Amino acid sequence: MWAATWCTRRRGSDAVVNARTVTDFEVPGLAEPVEILVDQWGVPHLYAESQDDLFLAQGFNAARDRLFQLDLWRRRGLGLLSEVFGARYVEHDRAARLFLYRGDMAEEWSAYGEDTERITTAFVHGINAYVSLCRSDPSQLPPEFGTLGYEPAYWDPSDVARIRSHGLQYNLHDEVARALTLRDHGTGVEDLRRRREPAPHHLTVPDGLDLSVIPDDVLRVYDLATVPPWPDAAALQGIDGSNNWVIAPDRTATGRPILANDPHRAVTLPALRYIAHLTAPGIDVIGAGEPALPGLSIGHNGNIAFGFTIFPIDQEDLYVYETHPDDPRAYRYQDRWEPMTRVTETIPVKDGDPVETELWFTRHGPVVHEHPTRSAAFAVRAAWLGPGMAPYLGSTGYMRAEGPDAFLAALRRWGAPGENQVYAAPDGTVGWRPAGRVPVRPNWDGTLPVPGDGRYEWAGFLDPDALPSERDPDQGWFATANQMNLPPGYPNDRDTVTYDWYAPTRHHRIAGELGARTDWTVEDCVRLQTDTVSLPARRIVPLLAGLTSDDAAVQEALALLRDWDHDLTADSAAAALFELWYRRHLRPAVFTAALRDLVPETETVAALARILPPDDPTADPRVDLDLLTGPETGLDPGTLLTTLTAAVSELSGLLGPDPAAWTWGALHHARVYHPVTALHDGPQPPWASVGPAPRGGSGDTVGVAPYGPDFRQTTGATFRLVVDVGSWDDSVAMNSPGQSGNPDSEHYSDLFTTWAADGAFPLLYSREQVEKHTARTITLRPPAPAGSQDPNGR
Repeated sequence: MWAATWCTRRRGSDAVVNARTVTDFEVPGLAEPVEILVDQWGVPHLYAESQDDLFLAQGFNAARDRLFQLDLWRRRGLGLLSEVFGARYVEHDRAARLFLYRGDMAEEWSAYGEDTERITTAFVHGINAYVSLCRSDPSQLPPEFGTLGYEPAYWDPSDVARIRSHGLQYNLHDEVARALTLRDHGTGVEDLRRRREPAPHHLTVPDGLDLSVIPDDVLRVYDLATVPPWPDAAALQGIDGSNNWVIAPDRTATGRPILANDPHRAVTLPALRYIAHLTAPGIDVIGAGEPALPGLSIGHNGNIAFGFTIFPIDQEDLYVYETHPDDPRAYRYQDRWEPMTRVTETIPVKDGDPVETELWFTRHGPVVHEHPTRSAAFAVRAAWLGPGMAPYLGSTGYMRAEGPDAFLAALRRWGAPGENQVYAAPDGTVGWRPAGRVPVRPNWDGTLPVPGDGRYEWAGFLDPDALPSERDPDQGWFATANQMNLPPGYPNDRDTVTYDWYAPTRHHRIAGELGARTDWTVEDCVRLQTDTVSLPARRIVPLLAGLTSDDAAVQEALALLRDWDHDLTADSAAAALFELWYRRHLRPAVFTAALRDLVPETETVAALARILPPDDPTADPRVDLDLLTGPETGLDPGTLLTTLTAAVSELSGLLGPDPAAWTWGALHHARVYHPVTALHDGPQPPWASVGPAPRGGSGDTVGVAPYGPDFRQTTGATFRLVVDVGSWDDSVAMNSPGQSGNPDSEHYSDLFTTWAADGAFPLLYSREQVEKHTARTITLRPPAPAGSQDPNGR
C-alpha cells in the first residue's frame, strides 16, 4: 500500500557550497519545499510553509538519521521481530502482541489533541517516503540492514498509536516483588526491602488473595513484551528516573527564568531521544522527542519551556483468577464462570514456517501466565492499554501552547506515562503540574495483586484537576526527582497515586543547592545536572571517625576516606574505595544483620537476594539512610572495619595495591552497544560499540550513573537540556552518543566524549544563529511534474 503511494522517484543529490554540504531530495506528498539546516552538532532545524509539510518532513528526516532504530522500534512493538531475525524471537513477538492497543481507532485518535491523527499520518508518510528511497536505491540504506540482510518496512499511521510497550510502566513489578516477599518472608522483610518517606505504608493483603499461588515467573511474558531483547536498552529498567527544575527570575543572575531537565534512561546506541527544531506557521518548537513519534515532548516553543520527570502513577494491577477445574480458559467472575477471549494471530518467521499463536484476554486485560495445576491464571490490567494512552503521544497537544494556561489545559489530555511536568514562561511564570491518568481503586490501594473475581474493580479515573500543582512557588524554584512530592494533607489513601516512590536522595541534593543561591545561570544548572556529590558518603564516612587498624593498607584507606570531599569524581581514589565498600560490602553486611531477627538463618540468603539482587549490586531498595546510620543499625567498629578491609582487598585486586593508582573512572565507565550485537551472529562491525569512557557519579548522585557488576554505566542522562527562558539562543543541550543512528554519519558518536566529560552544546533557536552554525543544508521538494525539469536543470 505505502510503496505504491509514497515511492520517492530519485535519490538525494549532494554538493558542497561554501564548505556546507547541500543535499536535495524529492519527497512525494509535499505541497512546498522544506528546508532543513543541520547544525554542527547534528541538530536538524526544519522550516516549512505548512504544518502538514513540516510533520511529513519530520518523519522523513527522522528516518534519514534513525531508520534502523525506527524499523526495530516498530518490529518489536508490533511483534514482527521473527519476520527478519528468525524463530528465536517468536516468544517476544507473541508477548508484544498481547500489549498492543486493540480498541477503536477513532476513539483513540480523538483522545489526544484535535489534529494528532493528521500530524501522525503526515509523519508516517515521511518515514515511508524515505523507506521507498532506500528500497529503490540500496546505497542509501544504513549499514545495519546490509549486515542483518533485510529491508526496512512500511508503516501505517496506526502503528504509532497501537504500540504501547515502549513506555515506562508502573507499578506491576513492585506489586509482584512485594507479594513474593510477603509470600516467602513476611512483612518485616518487605518493610526492610522498601522503607518509605515520610512513613511506612501499612500493607493489607486483599481479601481472597492467595499469595502462595503466585509463581516467581508470573511476569515473564510481561517482561518479554516491555523489555527489548538486546543489550543496554533493557538495562535496569526499574530505576529509570529523571531530574527537572524551574527557577524564578528573582533567583537567577539574568532576571530570566531557567528550566532544566535531564531524563534518565538506559544508556544506548543510538540515543533514545532525538533533538530537532520544527518551524512552520503556528509552530516554532525545539527540543527532544523519541524519534519514532511525531512532535517534541521536552523543550520550548518561544512562548513556554517544558520538561518532565516520572511521576510514578500506579497504572497497573495484576489480577489473579481462580480457573475452572475442567476448563483452564474459564475464570470465576462474581457468581459465574466467564470464558477468556481468544485472538488467533500468525507470526511470520524468517527461514521457517509461520507460527499460529493464541492470545488470551480476560475482561481486565491480557493473560500473561497460566497455572493449571493450581487452577489459576493471571492477567494485567494497565491504564496505558486504553484510548489516548500511547506513551508521549500526548505531547502533540501541548508543544504549540502559547503560554502557561494553554499548556496546563493541554495536560488534561495527557495519559501515559505519569509525569512531573514543569514549565517556565518569559513573563516569569514557573510551575509544576503532574499529569497522567490515575485509576480510582475504591476498596484497595494498588500495592498488591488482587483477585479477579469482581470485588476489585476500577471506578474510572481521577479528575486531572484533583492532582496537586504549584505555580510561582514562594521559594522561587521547584524541583522533582521522582521523590514523594505529594503535599502534606493530600488524600493519597483515597486518591491513590502510588506508594512506590523513588529514593529522595537526588531531590535532597538538588533542593539544598537551589535554595542556597539567588544567582543561578545556565552553566550552574549544567553543573548541578552533572553533580557527583554522594549524600550517602556524607552520612556514612563520618562513622569512621576515631577508628584505627593494625593493617597498614586499611589504615591508609581510613585516612583516604576521612580526607575526601564525598565527591564521586572519575579521578578520585576515595570514590572508588567508597563505592566498593558501600555497595558490595557495607550494605550487604547491614542488611544481613537486620534480617537475623526477621527470618530463620536458613532463609537469610534468599531474603537478602530480595533486598539486594545478586545480579545488580547497585539495585536501590529505596531505604532511607537511617537504616545504615541510625542507632538501631548495629554499625559497630568491628562491622565497619571488617567490611572496609574486604573492600580494600577487592579494590587492590582490581586496580593494584597502591592507592595512588586508584581512580573511580578506572572502574566506572560508559560503553554503549548497538542492538546488532544481539541480532547478528557473525563478527561484529566496528561501529557496534562506542567507548569506553571514564565516568563519575553513581545511582545516588544528581548526575545519576548506576552501574552493573562490571562497573559499566547502565542508565543516566544521555539527553540534557537547560533553557534560558526568553534568551532562547543561550540554552544548551546534550544528546549522547550523537544525534544520528546511522553508523556512516559524522554525528553517530561525535558527542560521546563531551557527554562523558559532562559537557553541553548550544541549542540554537533563532534563524540567524542557526545559519551561522549550519554544516549541512537539506532541501526536500515536491516531485517535479512528469516531463519537466527540476529547479537544478536535471
